[in-house]
Parts: sequence; structure tokens; C-alpha cells
Amino acid sequence: MDNAGRQAVAAAGRLVVKIGSSSLTTPQGMIDVDRVDALVDVLAARGAGGTQIVLVSSGAIAAGLGPLGLTARPRDLATQQAAASVGQGVLVARYTSSFARYGRRVGQVLLTADDMMRRAHHRNAQRTLARLLELGIVPVVNENDTVATDEIRFGDNDRLAALVAHLIHADALVLLSDVDALYDGDPRQPGARRIPRVDGPADLAGVELGRSGRVGTGGMITKVEAARIATGAGVPVVLTAAAHAAQALAGQDVGTYFHPGGRHPGTRLLWLAHATTGRGRLHLDAGAVEAVVRRRKSLLPAGVTLVEGDFTAGDPVDLYSPHGTPVARGLVNFDAAEIPGLLGRSTRELARSLGPEYERELIHRDDIVILDPSIESRSARHV
Repeated sequence: MDNAGRQAVAAAGRLVVKIGSSSLTTPQGMIDVDRVDALVDVLAARGAGGTQIVLVSSGAIAAGLGPLGLTARPRDLATQQAAASVGQGVLVARYTSSFARYGRRVGQVLLTADDMMRRAHHRNAQRTLARLLELGIVPVVNENDTVATDEIRFGDNDRLAALVAHLIHADALVLLSDVDALYDGDPRQPGARRIPRVDGPADLAGVELGRSGRVGTGGMITKVEAARIATGAGVPVVLTAAAHAAQALAGQDVGTYFHPGGRHPGTRLLWLAHATTGRGRLHLDAGAVEAVVRRRKSLLPAGVTLVEGDFTAGDPVDLYSPHGTPVARGLVNFDAAEIPGLLGRSTRELARSLGPEYERELIHRDDIVILDPSIESRSARHV
């Protein structure tokens, strides 16, 4: 057991704590006041010691089920968004009331993946969260489910929590669920063993990961993915049940501890890699793959052989090798309809024939993230 790692969680000066829908609501979809108060009791006690805490809370859609007379999570997007609209107000009101018992105030922060891809939006979110913490406010972060489209199925806020942890330079991430740890099989079955520590992918070989529950969209799959994102960015993670929140924050041997490692990528590129899906595809020739992946150059029109999808300037698009392998993702500078007329031509030629605004890259190198880092150690021409 890595006691030093768990003690680092106990000593963290800035924490992100994520709580899932099923840990906050009754079976009927209503907010469980006792559960909320129990969580706030733990967070307020930790905050009283000077720790800055950001709470990433699911539960908006689940909290809206009861008031709307729904008995199960709706499948259609419009009703999900309606439930989120009603439930978000219920959720924040409950947190406001509960934290007020300790003289603490909360601030609502609603995010989508798109907010974090755009440079200006990304910086603003970072500044806002930092200022709230400076003012002693507890930010309550949730996805903006009321207006989100694909993001509404983002993973029950698990990955959102991992990305927020990196965004605010948190010292640790604690994922609270209705399951007390990661197990090597279904924990409801005899013989399933708790996995106390994960150092890397090899420790997860053969582990069966459960899917979502009744009111949430996540499950153990998204929690392990969130832990992978966070630890890859250097943030340690503890996964445990909401009932064990106090022990987890105190560094005790509960749940599963995920050891941090890897480099510290730029936050915006972390979001681009893990919080988005490509809205189109650009197929590259071998030379362009080599330039983008190995030499970390910008993508120029001359290296693109095919355009797929309907996207606009600023959207994320996936970059594919000649062998059909997705190698990178980036924010494109042109609409899909414009690009076919640019293919195979140099930027200088395009500037002469179409105007100076075309003397630029399709995707700037600062807006490109490599999807499989192992590709960099191989010849990109063979990808």
C-alpha cells in the first residue's frame, strides 16, 4: 500500500471532489437531504483546515425526475435537458442551504467541453475558478446539461472532474460513488477482490468494469478513464464510496488509490483529447503525418488528401493516416466546404490566387494533440 500517496491526498491544499447522481438522490429521483448534508459535513470540516475544495456534482437530471413526475432517466435529449433545467436549481439550492450551516457560500459553475477548447473561454473558466477559491467560495461544477448536446453523455462528470483537477492545478482528485472501490470483478458476486492500488494499465488487465446505474450515465468504466486522465496529468486519485468520503480525504486505506505519473500536458489540449469528439476527418498523406506527429508541425493544405464531415472553423477534427489510423485531433481554421479547394496546394500559392487570408495553416501546431503518444516513438510513415 502506498501510504505516502494516500497521505499526499490527506495533505492536499487544493482538492477536487466528484459525487455521482446515485449518491445524492433517492430511488424516486428526489434529492436526498441527508446524503447531501453528510457530504457537506465532510467537505466543510476539511475546508475549515484551509483546504480549497472544488465540488464536481452530478445529479441535475436525476434531481429533476421527481419534480417532473418521471420515474426513470429519460432517453430523449429534450427531456433530459428539461430535467436538468429543473434539477440544477434544486441541486444548487440544496448545496447552498447545506453549506450555509457552516457559514460557507457556494458558486455555481456550468461547463461544456466547448468552453474549454476555445482559448478565451478556457482562460476565463480558469480565472473564475481561481477567484472563487481565493474568495473562500466553494465552486459547484456541473456540465451545462441544459444546453449540451453530445456533452450530456460526457460520462456522468467523471472525466469532467479529472479535467477540472488539471485546470485548477489540484493536488488530488477524489471520486465518490455508490461502490466502495474498484474490484477485479462484479463486487456483488462472491470472490470479487478490492484492488487497493493501481500504478498503470497492467494493474487493470482482466478487470471487469461495470456500466451505468439507474440515474447516472457513468459507471466504473468512466471512473477508471477519469483516473487515467488525472494521473496522466500528475494528479493522484482515490475512488471510493460517498459513505467513506471522510476516510478517503484523511488518507486512510479505503477505496482504490491511483498513482500519478506521466507528463503535465497543457490543460486545453487535455480537454481537446479527452472531452471532445471529432466533428469531421482530415485524411493525411505520409509526409503530413510525419510532420504533425513526429516533428510537431502545423498541418498545411498540401498534406491533406480527403475531407469528411460537416464542420466549421474552430471545430475539433480528427486527423487520419493513409492507413486509416486516427493519429491526432485539432481545431481547424476553415469550414469543411472551403477545404477541398485548398488541397494539394501550398499556402503561398493559395495566397496568390485566393487572397492573403489563405496564407495560413489548416490547423496550427498549438491546436493539435496526438491521440496515441506511442505513435511518436514509431515512424509516423508506418502508422
